[in-house]
Amino acid sequence: MDYFCHWPASGTVLFLLGLLALSSRTARSEEDRDSLWDAWGPWSDCSRTCGGGASYSLRRCLSSKNCEGRNIRYRTCSNVDCPPALGDFRAQQCSAHIDVRYQGQYYEWLPLYNDPENPCALKCKAKGTSLVVELAPKVLDGTRCYTESLDMCISGTCQIVGCDHELGSTAKEDNCGVCNGDGSTCRLVRGQYKSQLSTSKMEDTVIAIPYGSRHVRLVLKGPDHLHLETKTLQGQEGENSLSTTGSHHIDNTTVDFQKFPDKEILRMSGPLGADFTVKIRYVSASDSIVQFIFYQPIIHRWKETDFFPCSATCGGGYQLTSAECFDLRSGRVVADQYCHYYPENVKPKPKLRECNMDPCPASDGYKEIMPYDLYHPLPRWESSPWTACSKTCGGGIQRRSVSCVEEDIQGNITPVEEWKCMYTPKMPIIQPCNIFDCPKWLAQEWSLCTVTCGQGLRYRVVLCIDHRGLHAGGCNPKTKPHIKEECIVTIPCYKPKEKLPVEAKLPWFKQALELEEGAAVTEEPSFVSDAWSPCSSTCGIGNQRRRVKCQVLLSFSQTVADLPDDECEGPKPPASRPCYSRPCGGEREDHSPEEQDKVLFFQLDDDDELHDWEYEGFTECSESCGGGLQEAVVICLNKQTREVVEESLCVSHRRPPQLLKACSMEPCPPRWETGKWSSCSATCGVGLRTRDVTCTHLLSRESNETVTLSGEKCRPAKPTQVQACNRFDCPSAWYPQDWQQCSRSCGGGVQTREILCKQRLADGSFLELPETFCSPPNPITQQPCENRACPAEWGSLEWSQCSASCGEGTQVLPVVCRKMDENGQYVTLDSSSCSNLLQPSSVRPCSLASCARSLNLGQKLAPHIITLRKVYMQFRKERKLQFVMGGYAYLKPKTSIVLRCPVRRFRKSLINWEKDGMPLTSLPHLTVTPYGYIKIHHLKPSDIGTYTCVAGPMRESFIVKLIGGNHKLIAPPSAAKIKKSKDKPWLISNGRTITESLGNDKTWVFWDHFSQYDNIVLRLLEMKGLARESPDSWELQESSERNISFSEEDHSLEATAPLTMVAEQRRLDEIIKNLSAQPEELRGNYADRLLTQLLAEVTKSQAESNESTMRHHEKDDSTSLESLIHKSNPGTPITPHRDLSSSSESMGHPRQHLRAPSIVTKTHAHLKQHLSSPEVVVHVGHTVLLRSWINLLVVKCEAVGNPEPTISWSKNGEQLKASSRVGMLPDGSLQIFSPSETDVGFYTCTARNSIGATALSSTITLTGKPLIQGSKGEHVILDLSSVSVVDVGGRVKARLGANITLRCQAEGIPKSKISWTVVNGKSVPNHYQSKDGSLLIVNASLLDQGRYTCQAANPYGQVTEVTQLLLLDPPQAFPESEDWAVVTSRAGPGVHSLLVTTTGTRLALSAGSTLLVGCPVKGHPRPHISWFLNSQPLGSAAETTHQLLAEGQVLRLPNVTKHLHGEVRCLSENDAGTLQQRADLDIRDYEWRVDDLMPCSAPCGNKGTQYPRLKCLWDSLEVNRSLCRDKPKPALKPVPCNIKDCLPRWLVTPWSPCSQSCGGGMLSRKVTCNKVTAAGISVTLIEVSCTLAGKRPADMQPCNTLPCVEWATSTWAQCNGQCIGLKQATQHRQVFCQAKNGTVMTFNQCSSVPRPPSTRSCTSETCNVQWHVGSWTQCTATCGNYGFQSRRVECVHLRSGKAGREQFCSWRQRPANWQRCNILPCEKLECRDTTRHCEKVKQLKLCQLSQFKVRCCESCKDT
Repeated sequence: MDYFCHWPASGTVLFLLGLLALSSRTARSEEDRDSLWDAWGPWSDCSRTCGGGASYSLRRCLSSKNCEGRNIRYRTCSNVDCPPALGDFRAQQCSAHIDVRYQGQYYEWLPLYNDPENPCALKCKAKGTSLVVELAPKVLDGTRCYTESLDMCISGTCQIVGCDHELGSTAKEDNCGVCNGDGSTCRLVRGQYKSQLSTSKMEDTVIAIPYGSRHVRLVLKGPDHLHLETKTLQGQEGENSLSTTGSHHIDNTTVDFQKFPDKEILRMSGPLGADFTVKIRYVSASDSIVQFIFYQPIIHRWKETDFFPCSATCGGGYQLTSAECFDLRSGRVVADQYCHYYPENVKPKPKLRECNMDPCPASDGYKEIMPYDLYHPLPRWESSPWTACSKTCGGGIQRRSVSCVEEDIQGNITPVEEWKCMYTPKMPIIQPCNIFDCPKWLAQEWSLCTVTCGQGLRYRVVLCIDHRGLHAGGCNPKTKPHIKEECIVTIPCYKPKEKLPVEAKLPWFKQALELEEGAAVTEEPSFVSDAWSPCSSTCGIGNQRRRVKCQVLLSFSQTVADLPDDECEGPKPPASRPCYSRPCGGEREDHSPEEQDKVLFFQLDDDDELHDWEYEGFTECSESCGGGLQEAVVICLNKQTREVVEESLCVSHRRPPQLLKACSMEPCPPRWETGKWSSCSATCGVGLRTRDVTCTHLLSRESNETVTLSGEKCRPAKPTQVQACNRFDCPSAWYPQDWQQCSRSCGGGVQTREILCKQRLADGSFLELPETFCSPPNPITQQPCENRACPAEWGSLEWSQCSASCGEGTQVLPVVCRKMDENGQYVTLDSSSCSNLLQPSSVRPCSLASCARSLNLGQKLAPHIITLRKVYMQFRKERKLQFVMGGYAYLKPKTSIVLRCPVRRFRKSLINWEKDGMPLTSLPHLTVTPYGYIKIHHLKPSDIGTYTCVAGPMRESFIVKLIGGNHKLIAPPSAAKIKKSKDKPWLISNGRTITESLGNDKTWVFWDHFSQYDNIVLRLLEMKGLARESPDSWELQESSERNISFSEEDHSLEATAPLTMVAEQRRLDEIIKNLSAQPEELRGNYADRLLTQLLAEVTKSQAESNESTMRHHEKDDSTSLESLIHKSNPGTPITPHRDLSSSSESMGHPRQHLRAPSIVTKTHAHLKQHLSSPEVVVHVGHTVLLRSWINLLVVKCEAVGNPEPTISWSKNGEQLKASSRVGMLPDGSLQIFSPSETDVGFYTCTARNSIGATALSSTITLTGKPLIQGSKGEHVILDLSSVSVVDVGGRVKARLGANITLRCQAEGIPKSKISWTVVNGKSVPNHYQSKDGSLLIVNASLLDQGRYTCQAANPYGQVTEVTQLLLLDPPQAFPESEDWAVVTSRAGPGVHSLLVTTTGTRLALSAGSTLLVGCPVKGHPRPHISWFLNSQPLGSAAETTHQLLAEGQVLRLPNVTKHLHGEVRCLSENDAGTLQQRADLDIRDYEWRVDDLMPCSAPCGNKGTQYPRLKCLWDSLEVNRSLCRDKPKPALKPVPCNIKDCLPRWLVTPWSPCSQSCGGGMLSRKVTCNKVTAAGISVTLIEVSCTLAGKRPADMQPCNTLPCVEWATSTWAQCNGQCIGLKQATQHRQVFCQAKNGTVMTFNQCSSVPRPPSTRSCTSETCNVQWHVGSWTQCTATCGNYGFQSRRVECVHLRSGKAGREQFCSWRQRPANWQRCNILPCEKLECRDTTRHCEKVKQLKLCQLSQFKVRCCESCKDT
């Protein structure tokens, strides 16, 4: 047969399986296996072509040794259902042995299914006999192990196969038939039907079971009969009376029906192939009950709809979704109640979204649409008030109406459809109320009985209690419990004899009346009893009855359903019992022998009683420890013979009550308590499950109180806490490795990972497999990463070649500002984008081989000129100055200078000099020397200009300018140059000069490079405070000093302080650049701040830089810092030499030199003598130690300066206030009478005039507690180039990176020790503290911010001073800001974004767009941001609608208009500085423009027209016409064109219908020559006129040329086809295509004609068959999970009763012939065998194996 496949020989397979068994003994690593095994071979052909087969793959061992592991592997294949005609696979294998003799004769073999011992052996049974033979040790691979299971035999072993057809899979179908499902696609239906006989109808419907239901079971109990009605999805209806027991095939559904005398059972495993209606047909007047249970598919599901139309066409609206109930069978939408029928169906909530957000054309402003806009509120639910509660207590309900309403702009509310409000849950329309309990009767305990024996009365108190527990009214008097009842004391009213044992003399336990409570109904079937009825007799013996039902709680409907008794487990409680009230008035009655035992005789006397009850000892204790109970044994005793007799001889009501006593009260020893096992950690391979194991000790059995002890307290070995589970091989799967590092850090990179196909084995190891073993889809191995944009950076190119071919030179590295795009390519940007980044060094020295001396004397080396790029500013007259090339000098007239040109590799005598581009020669006052320098005596205006030193190809310049009175430059004599300079003002970006920006009304000009520093230099000199010079011209000055010659100059000036300021050219370039970037309104203040800072830098270092620069003699600059005496400005000049002053005055020109004040300091050699007198006079600057004998203290402060300085005093940083003791003398000295401890402190003398100010301090102290000189003000430090020194105290604000010295000057005797602490008292390391106690903070960061405390301590005490350090960080551009990224990501489509920069960016956009302008900055404190539009603050522009986001860092401009065209500036400010950034906006609009005429609509005649063409323009650029759709179009008028006669042409009519439908016909039409005139008239011409119009069209053509065909059929064949139903088979006939003449044609030629059927059903006696099942065999086990049983299933002919071929019954599902049984947990304490094969197990000595030892516990316990 074609579905058998050839497999390896049995020996080969056994050898391979041997290796497989060997490989399972040890486990090695996967790497060792891979090194010895070859690759797996291809998969073999499947063992079956359908029904599920197996395929294998082999590999070979490459080593001479044995390889560990398996060399064969399997997988399932051909998992498709076989045609019913093929029959069973195991039956085919049995039938293959029909032609083989067995014991000398032939048999027809039938398969033996579900062999519990060896399901994979081919065991067959000879038909008609009881002979069972094992025809083969193994069935073919792919044979099912059991008929009702997918498990498969492979190589003789049963392998687990899940419902997903995978080997080793544990996947199972749920109750809904879904593989590995969760049971959510169906629901359990369970209920009961009770017949109600009516004379009007003979049958009734029990239940309708829909299509697709599963596991249907119905049980009818009673005389009536079940029958079925069906209806398929195609509408075909059927009926089946179920007259006989057996399996019926109805509408592709197998129905198992069993009929018994008193009940009928109907089972359908499903899924049902049609809708089944179960009906009951009444047979007798007795009632019948039908219980049913099945799983019904959920065929109606909610399906979410698309969004409804938008609520508004423009300006912003909303749209919602809804949900429709969808029928999964028909694919149609049905009413909602179908889906509400299933509680599992939860209707999805509607979704809401905005729509049509574009502004309406009629709107002239921007309207921001929000989800809850105040001007366009969403529809909402609105409710009416709640109604009154339906009950006053015990739980009532309130109701209200809820409707969906909408509110318009005017506040009018109108109801709308409910779907508009479904974006939020609908408010409840009903709610519970008054849910507190109603008042109810509460009965107290009964009193004692009024008698001590016999019958009496007892009473109780009954209260009405409300829900608060208070005694109140309101209870129903009809339900009030009775307060009095009779009672019976069980002690007989006679004195019994003392015959009880000693143990029984204990007091009797209090006996309670019998309280019977009804059991609660649960979701599991259980018996529920009603209360007992009253006794049937008021005296004597009677009966009590009650109803006992088997009931179940239906969870889905919360209703109780009655079930048949056999559905409930356990014994059924009794429904009746005898009862006895009292004797019947002394009357004796005759009783039957059965009643005799139940009669209670109260009238008997003691003497008449022969038998009586007595106690006889106690039973054994119920517990061995921890407290148990013993019960007294009651016996019936013959009082005369003292013998024990039958209990029936004693009167039952006199039986003594139960007597109990406690026993075994000693505590139990500790023991192990185990919890439940957890779920397995792995579903396959090998997993672990755990449980809790604790050592516990039971303290009290009554309270069940236990304590947990340590493990040592429990004696036995501790039970295991971990256990292996799911120990079988996993299916192969993909195992991804970790992702590798991204290929790029930004700009869009790629990261990869490795994907391995592995299988986890049962020993926990992994087996790596080829990729073909893992099912697709394969996990991704590559993914994008780091998609964020790269920041701008400086990128370096290649170093240039060395500038020298030998010796030392330099190399230049070009750098560009660049950025990586998303494609990984670098894009070059403007250098301003990297302005905030540190530019890498672009020059480095290079050294080549030493230059060899050339013998050629004519060869010259490249010369080099040494330069100094500095600017010199002379603010006081000096006699002689020296300079080096490369700088600028602003000098006073009559100053003599030496200008040097230091060169290398060039002879100084060959140097040429130029002035203003012209050769320079010696003049009377100008000397050009051959030594590389020139001298200019007494500078005058003609000497102004540019001096150039020319050394071969090298040129360097030096610019000389003169400063006149009123801080103005002296113009050179050339008027042309002056005029030229005035035509070139120094402009900034807004067209104004820097002088105007600085607030000076002078006009500053420059001559290109020649005058670029003029304005800054003049402003610095003005700020320096130089007094106006005498208005005399420079000629008068020359005459006043005519007698002073150059040769008379000596070095006396070198001893004085330098009178010329020196600044680096790069420093001035930075100031010019910063000023250019500032806004106009801030430029003045900003310039003053920069120049003040520059002036402080210059004056501080002028002494060292002036002397070292002007006297440079081809050497490096050298610095020497002069120690100046307490000057406020270290650069303030000292009074000039006395000789120069006297010479000036003697010549009649006295000059008053302005000088800043200075305080004269003096030493006190005799200070100790003064301190011993009562009056002490000291000069400021010295420390004064107060003594008790001092009566007067004077501190003198002598200051000099011009103008004369004024003196003021302060104490401890505060202005000193005069008093009766403290005051200032006329000469400025400080006077203190009777100084005391209150006068201790720091006293500062300040001398001040118009030029400057200086101060000097003295300390007045006592012997004892020290003092610290502190500062109370605020200091701002913005300079990063030097160390700033401030006194401790007050507040210090400094830039990040500043170098700060906190000076702590302490005075005290003895000398104080200084220490520092920061913020939290943490000490400062010593290496930060200098020897004088100052604290140095280097490169300050935010970590250094805080409070710094200086402590001065000596033996007499300590004192502290605190400085608060606040660090500042100037504003900086921060394009990587998260705020900016968040705002832009949420902006939505169509919103433009733009970042401002210091150099300015530009963006062109259309009017009406929305723009986000970002100014992300960082700084400390957080910068304040201001916005300007075209130099005006943004808030002052009334027409500008804007919104500030992200704390002002983002400017949102909605609906931009043309008035926003221009510059947008962002100004960021904090205490550390400002940052100016800008952007230019180019706002353009769309418009229609009329263009050329369009082509004419007609080439001739009278209907031709032309329209002008419209173009949509955007800033004169043509764009898509859709962009102008909102703009009004200009009116267009058509223009006539081509008004002329048309050329003659052929005119044809439509074709006529074909003359024949087949076999060939003809089509015809009319053809004429026609012409249209200019007037539009059509004229018919003769055919010759259309000669030029082309060939005349045809007026006839053939049609329907195909031959005439039809379908022909043969006669029907015999009815012997496949069985498709009861007595139903199929028969066939031939259908072919032929022409009318009988010629056979192809099928395609008859495709247009309906084809007759070729098969039909027919009646066949062969198909009059039905499945017949036998009885189940005995279960193979009594408990556990291994028991199963089988039965015989045959296809039997209904008439003859003989078994036939099973394929005849294949039209119905084959009944199961194997099932599991007794699947109950075995008792742990009972050791018994759970299988009937244990004797064989014991004989084969298999008890050592755990699986056999457990199942054969009793048989194996002795082995």
